[in-house]
Amino acid sequence: MEFRILGQVEAWGAEGALALGGRRACTLVAVLVVGGRQVVEIERIVDALWGERPPYNARAAVQTHVSALRRVVGGVVVRRGGGYLLDAPSDLEVWNAAIAAGRRALADGDRGGAAREFARARELWRGAPLGGAVGRWADGRRAVLEEAWSAVHEDLFDVGGPVRAADLAALVDLHPLRERLRSRWVLALAREGRQSDALAAYRESRRLLVEELGVEPGAELRAAHDRVLAGEPAVEDAPVRTTPGQLPPDVVDFTGRAAELAAVTGSDVPLVAVSGKAGTGKTAFAVHLAHRLSDRYPDGVLHARLLGSRPDRVAPVDVLGRFVRALGVPATAVPEDPDELAALYRTVTAERRLLVVLDDAADERQVRPLLPAGRCGCLITGRTRLAALEGVSHVELGELTDEESLALLGSLVGADRCAAEEDRARDIVRLCGRLPLAVRIAGARLAARPDWRLARLAERLGEQRRRLDELAVGDLEVRGSLALSYAGLAEAERTALRRIGWFGLPDFTAWLVAVLLDVPVDEAEDVVDALVRAQLLDVTGVDGTGSSRYRPHDLTRTFAWERAEAEEERDALLTAVERAVGCWAGVVERVSVDFRTWVLRPEPTGGVEPPAGWLATVRTNPTAWFAAEQSALLAAVERLAELGSVAAATRLAAVLCASTFAVENQFARWWRSHTSALGAAREAGDHAAQGLLLAGLGWLRSEQDRLDEAADYYTQAADAYALVGNTGGRAVLRVLLGGVLRDQGRLVEALAEFDAAEPHLREHRVLARAAHLRASTLVELGAVKAALPECERASRLYAESEDEFGVGMALRTRGILHRAAGRYAESARDARRAHEVIRAGRQRLSAAYTAQALAKSLLRLGEVAEAAELLDEAFDTCHSMQDGFGQALVLRTLGELDLVRDRPVEACEHLTRSIRWWDALGLPLWRARSLRDLAIALDALDEPDEARAAREEARTLFAHHGSREAREPLVAEIPQGSLRTRP
Repeated sequence: MEFRILGQVEAWGAEGALALGGRRACTLVAVLVVGGRQVVEIERIVDALWGERPPYNARAAVQTHVSALRRVVGGVVVRRGGGYLLDAPSDLEVWNAAIAAGRRALADGDRGGAAREFARARELWRGAPLGGAVGRWADGRRAVLEEAWSAVHEDLFDVGGPVRAADLAALVDLHPLRERLRSRWVLALAREGRQSDALAAYRESRRLLVEELGVEPGAELRAAHDRVLAGEPAVEDAPVRTTPGQLPPDVVDFTGRAAELAAVTGSDVPLVAVSGKAGTGKTAFAVHLAHRLSDRYPDGVLHARLLGSRPDRVAPVDVLGRFVRALGVPATAVPEDPDELAALYRTVTAERRLLVVLDDAADERQVRPLLPAGRCGCLITGRTRLAALEGVSHVELGELTDEESLALLGSLVGADRCAAEEDRARDIVRLCGRLPLAVRIAGARLAARPDWRLARLAERLGEQRRRLDELAVGDLEVRGSLALSYAGLAEAERTALRRIGWFGLPDFTAWLVAVLLDVPVDEAEDVVDALVRAQLLDVTGVDGTGSSRYRPHDLTRTFAWERAEAEEERDALLTAVERAVGCWAGVVERVSVDFRTWVLRPEPTGGVEPPAGWLATVRTNPTAWFAAEQSALLAAVERLAELGSVAAATRLAAVLCASTFAVENQFARWWRSHTSALGAAREAGDHAAQGLLLAGLGWLRSEQDRLDEAADYYTQAADAYALVGNTGGRAVLRVLLGGVLRDQGRLVEALAEFDAAEPHLREHRVLARAAHLRASTLVELGAVKAALPECERASRLYAESEDEFGVGMALRTRGILHRAAGRYAESARDARRAHEVIRAGRQRLSAAYTAQALAKSLLRLGEVAEAAELLDEAFDTCHSMQDGFGQALVLRTLGELDLVRDRPVEACEHLTRSIRWWDALGLPLWRARSLRDLAIALDALDEPDEARAAREEARTLFAHHGSREAREPLVAEIPQGSLRTRP
């Protein structure tokens, strides 16, 4: 017995192929094969077969399906523990083994062996995998296998295997944004003597990446282009890969730890955890060890400081984002969901031999998501022993021996100087407790004072009352050495260091220092350069705008904060910080394309103008600037809230709603910024600020499709505005609340909110939004004639406000209005124009909605092919940006497309998935619309009872909500072209 899933799902016995049955039988076989002869829990089988809507008796249903499968394939389906396993060979098993063997051969330098194994894997592919299997699980697994199929071709090409350019071109069509695949395609064309085609392929690849992702080609694709230009597309040369080199420089005077180093370098344990108390040199040990091991890891080194010993420890998701970008994943392809991001990290590292260094870890929870996959190595440092991590080799660092301590002191002070006062040198290391950091501090102090005899420091350390001042553990242990550095700074450099420390940002550019000091940027750059040379600032790299980024060491930051508190007036410090935040807010206002449409924005920043050069730099690449600054922006809001600077915290949090926090669905940061500022506003009793921030939280929950919570926040915001007599603000909130009610299907209530708000609205941007929402609500109620003038009014007001986005979305609504009235040509015209406007504004998610509206109009006109293309792209966008409402809407429209194509089975699948989404979002009116279409599909499948039940439930829901569908006939069968005539 053999099972195959790399194509149509099949089972083969001695007599040939066996009849497995329907879709669920194929899905059951697929999930068992993927289990790899391991037990697959019943819960996983249930999820694979039925997804989010399993039957009431799911476990019994699984048993029924397994029994039916056993009647066909025999006893190879084995019940064990809490699930089943498939004890039989499969093509997937052979496929995985061949790929693994190929990669082992490649790692061992056997390119011929690797080519044979990769070619063997390629021969197993029979077409689209998991053919016949359906559902969310099957779709996800199919996508994974198709990605692996592309990787096999890439690997086979890299080792000189028989891969034609045509093969790669076909895969490029399926995965157009996969740069590694495109680089091989370019080289394959050149290898076949088609240099002009290769260069054209590169130009097309670059155009697509720039237009679709807003990024230039990565290193591999650029290298392929350079090789074609140079006439060097040799088969045996592997294309360039992104090889991170993030390891800090080695400690040149590293001393001791010979036994610990030998224990690790002499073994092959991939995971090493270094622990010990503060000051034992964990970081220096790990860095030194990593340099000694680096030749074992040809694919590079990743490094991260986790700040586990601080209360503001780094979240794993932030490190994962940096890591996958360093490994070549475009920023736009980095998922927001932590689980998806961790899975992507494991996928990217599985193919490489990397060394990952995680410094200053807090606990196992912080570390687990950051552990790489495959044959990578990982070094972890932390104060606590990570006992719960599996497969770890633990290294516990204690004090140095006397001889190691003396050697370290001698390397810092000079061997001759120590030898001249050997007894005093032994006293110093003894009084330092042979703690590496303390010895290093003592040596640094002596090196800075060559006029001192060693006896002088030994005497100072020998006085009990002075020892903690001279060599202290924790914050105090470095105060002396930092004070010496600080004393050597010019006044501007001291002021900069103090204010940097007091602000407490994770990193920054010279522009920020210029604003903190209120000096031109060239002076600020000189100050920063002096601090770098004084070892008080570290250069962390260059961001996407080309600006160098800096940060102080944690203890340096603490020292700077202490000096700020001691040497400057609080008002002066707060003024500097608020000036910097005002500039930041001004930059956000000027570069965020959505800011004009944010109806609850604060008044534009007055009196604080961002430096012209800074603004020009940001405008060259706003997306890269936001990516580099977003952690600092969030930290700024939280610091301002801590300082009680409510107005500044509120302004920055509010304007960030118009930045990537909103545009790219960075909901976690949006939530943190607003809740931090809101806490400060509540403590200060600032009801106006509370209203603005609560409204922002309502907007956030609305964007997340958590509509009940959105309504609650809008209500709280209105109550806060009522306390300060802000009638206009309350009116705006009624408009936003009406929009939520409309989405919930509470149409009459929504109109009541718009009516109550209208007399108190003044600004065109708000009046436009109110008219727009009113128009869409009237369409939902079937009042098409009344909706048209409201829609025209909204368009006019948007245009007067110079809001192209609003104009585009109003066009979409007018197209829906025409479609509801049966004017399909006019509907398609408006929908197409709306799609063009929104796409020109680079509004990815909104473009998915305009694409869906255009597709519905095209279906009514019989233009099925274009509609299908639009819907596929729209669904991918909504899925990647975690927009549940959009996914449900597009799934429903895909169901309509299936009905037009006379594919009722596929229609049922799409419509059922949309219904699950509507249920999860709590939107019964939208559930009813999908049920109405589902009834048509069920009629086509000759399931009249289920169709009747779906139709009756839809009718009841339409009547309850008073929507236009309550007055429309619900057909009991599919007439020819029904979707082309139905509103």
